[in-house]
Amino acid sequence: MQTSLADFIRDTDVGREADKILRSCVHCGFCNATCPTYQLLGNELDGPRGRIYLIKQVLEGHEATAKTLTHLDRCLTCRNCETTCPSGVEYGHLVDIGRRVVEEQVKRPWLESLQRLGIKHVFSNPTLVTALLGMGRTVRALLPAKLRQAVPVKRDAGQWPAAAHTRKMMVLSGCVQSGAAPQINIAAARILDRLGISLLDSPASGCCGALEFHLNDQSGGLGRARQNIDVWNRALDSGVEAIVMTASGCGSMVKDYAHLLRDDAQYAAKAKRVVDATKDLFEVLAGEPLETLKETVSGTAPMRPVGYHAPCSLQHAQRLGDVGASVLSRLGFQPLSGQDAHLCCGSAGSYSLLQPKISGDLRERKVRTLEATDAELIVTANIGCMMHIQAGTQVPVRHWAEAVAARL
Repeated sequence: MQTSLADFIRDTDVGREADKILRSCVHCGFCNATCPTYQLLGNELDGPRGRIYLIKQVLEGHEATAKTLTHLDRCLTCRNCETTCPSGVEYGHLVDIGRRVVEEQVKRPWLESLQRLGIKHVFSNPTLVTALLGMGRTVRALLPAKLRQAVPVKRDAGQWPAAAHTRKMMVLSGCVQSGAAPQINIAAARILDRLGISLLDSPASGCCGALEFHLNDQSGGLGRARQNIDVWNRALDSGVEAIVMTASGCGSMVKDYAHLLRDDAQYAAKAKRVVDATKDLFEVLAGEPLETLKETVSGTAPMRPVGYHAPCSLQHAQRLGDVGASVLSRLGFQPLSGQDAHLCCGSAGSYSLLQPKISGDLRERKVRTLEATDAELIVTANIGCMMHIQAGTQVPVRHWAEAVAARL
């Protein structure tokens, strides 16, 4: 694709990155075939090819409009298009650039801005998340059925094992997950303990920064990234061998730190070190001898069928969906994904709050395919997907680590 960027961005680092990405697009349209919003809405401007065209126009100096902002807001940033693209277009990075530039030019309605501000400040704060969920659980029985499903029941995963092993890894505490489902990291710690690895908590690391960054507070998101990088570099200095992610959405953000901070003289090298050490829990287990653990989990029992939802952040951003299925199989589970397993469930971070109609339609489609597997349990690898899918089905939805730890 030929480009002619406007003066305001042409000779900047961001402009050069955008120009390179735009020029790699051949406008073939293969991306639309796997874009959830294009399939749902049927509008060219609600698919990757149309959004790329809109971003190109703005970067070439055309005035952004409320319509431009609307079509970019409707993007889930699921990055399914990147998996499909034969030209390797880095759409996720381009849409981040486009959204920032468009939002600088188009003023949002005050109520919409207030909603985004509230989401950013509330859901990146574990203390507030815990308090709000506590209130919701107190009155859960009185809530309408649909709203009741959206409030996760508190579950006990047992005690965090003592750090008794020579091998040590550190896990991101996170924000929503640490408040809504702390049992996930406890389950991960119990699994790794059986493999001779002590998993250490890192409450000082906090939020990964994805929520702020993707709500166009990119400086705030990068501030979170720098804070985490400082914490984790100290941990790596002390002998921690890996930074473990139990939420694939956080993992995809953390693995992008080196790219996002590549021009930061103080943090570029430190960010790369963190990225090189960051592994999804599936990745960690894939490299470990799981035979003994499988005997503990399943014994001589037959493979247990589970509905398996590979989050977009796992299968498209990190390209680990098949790794996850392989690990589950090695541990005595039969992962069943159903049709259109590549499509987003509609959670996408704050998307389910900002675009409830589209998000709900995508969840309904995803739930139908998972329920069609007839599995009595659905497992996934991301807290947002877990809570979103659970709000649309009576079938229990768990993080896969919980399912494994429950059988230890």
